[in-house]
Amino acid sequence: MNDVREVEVVVVGAGQAGLSSAYHLRRAGFEPDRDFVVLDHSPGPGGAWQFRWPSLTYGKVHGMHALPGMELTDADPARPSAEVIGEYFDRYERAFGLRVRRPVEVRSVRAGEEGPAGTEAAGGPGAGRLLVETSDGTWSARALINATGTWDRPFWPRYPGQETFRGRQLHTARYAGPEEFAGSRVVVVGGGASGTQHLLELAPYAAATTWVTRRPPVFREGPFDQEAGRAAVALVEERVRQGLPPRSVVSVTGLPLNDAVRRGLADGVLDRLPMFDRITPDGVEWQDGRHVAADVILWATGFRPALDHLTPLRLREPGGGIRVEGTRAIADPRIHLVGYGPSASTIGANRAGRAAVQDIRRLLAAEDPIAA
Repeated sequence: MNDVREVEVVVVGAGQAGLSSAYHLRRAGFEPDRDFVVLDHSPGPGGAWQFRWPSLTYGKVHGMHALPGMELTDADPARPSAEVIGEYFDRYERAFGLRVRRPVEVRSVRAGEEGPAGTEAAGGPGAGRLLVETSDGTWSARALINATGTWDRPFWPRYPGQETFRGRQLHTARYAGPEEFAGSRVVVVGGGASGTQHLLELAPYAAATTWVTRRPPVFREGPFDQEAGRAAVALVEERVRQGLPPRSVVSVTGLPLNDAVRRGLADGVLDRLPMFDRITPDGVEWQDGRHVAADVILWATGFRPALDHLTPLRLREPGGGIRVEGTRAIADPRIHLVGYGPSASTIGANRAGRAAVQDIRRLLAAEDPIAA
């Protein structure tokens, strides 16, 4: 395996979580390319933001927190968030010399020959190096920061009759703006921020919109203070500690009741119906016989963590999630999940990046105290 390149740390992903982690690695004395490498599968800077629809302007973004060490100032709220944040991330990468390698697809992460994870002969779980196999060769690392987020794994629920629908079905991940739905009857599925944003945008263009959700939406009055934020994060964190799939922080905070949402509630655009029971060739139908005709079903049903490349390490618990303490995977302390569960917010990702680097420094020092 002469083509294997050795580093101390591999960072997978260059969104908010990955760039924060890379920044803290540099602050801790790790040098790009020599000590760590950042691998990103996207074509350019911006993380998942670069794929957001043009009508999602920066002024509509909820709670974009600056990366550590560089504020995002004087951004035009009328510009697409994809442009504003993409340019900001690009400046950030260059300012701190992070040398992100892209586009690089990380295909798998597995235990190296020095010490397969979970074997006593190798010194117990997490001993030895990791092999990170990518579209651009293989890296050998002593630790890995996974910052892949969720954008690459849109969640599509399954309902009876879905394959019979003659219209168009798409997920938020492929939504490009309201203009293409002019004159269409659109059913929007999902009770999160994306669902309400889609409905408010579509209303002036679509012939009709229908909003369906599994649970009644909860709208949040007043400011979202630090105490409420800590309580929301604690709920997500508890699931992760139990090895359950994380719910997003947003899912437990409720929807902000701003002026646009108030107008949508008043004029009936945000008149929510319970989830339909089946899909028909020309619409959706409930058990009581109610039918809504539709040309488009837009699934604003969220995303799941993009973690398939970690499958060889067998980190998942019986509950379906990865049990994490802080950012460290319990099943393998070489693996840190940043932007997962309780750190899946922009400010949470910043803090988690710092915590992961501090933990990795302790791990490497314990393995090699002379070098440390």
